[in-house]
Amino acid sequence: MAPSRALSRVIAARSSRFLEVPAPCRLQNHATRSPPYIRFEFDRIPRYALLQWQGIRPYTAQAPTAPEAPEYLTKGELEVFNKLKGELAPQKLEVQDISGGCGSMYAINITSDKFKGLTVIKQHRLVNEVLKDYVKNWHGVQLRTHSA
Repeated sequence: MAPSRALSRVIAARSSRFLEVPAPCRLQNHATRSPPYIRFEFDRIPRYALLQWQGIRPYTAQAPTAPEAPEYLTKGELEVFNKLKGELAPQKLEVQDISGGCGSMYAINITSDKFKGLTVIKQHRLVNEVLKDYVKNWHGVQLRTHSA
């Protein structure tokens, strides 16, 4: 059953989590219809319920996508980015050469599901294990890890 025009306008006009549904637009099945009788007696319907009712998947149901490498990365930054992306499947990844261009020090900010339940030290050890071939040639690394 398609929603009424008035309800569709309310859905389009509001962007908040809950939508105010005017009294004449409430969904009701009358006693003349066969069971089960469905009645919405409330004025506030969650946005995701209305979207599902219309056959639209809510934004929370979309699968997270892997980050793409920005075009401005240097060769060294791109190597580190691809290595981390391949091993840890991050939701967010930023790699920056902070040594002035010589490639001896990097700042890495990474968010991944693989960090869930791990302490910060264990998260850093995991990243260092993935990058061990690169790290031995670096002067230093600034590492920020977050669990998704």
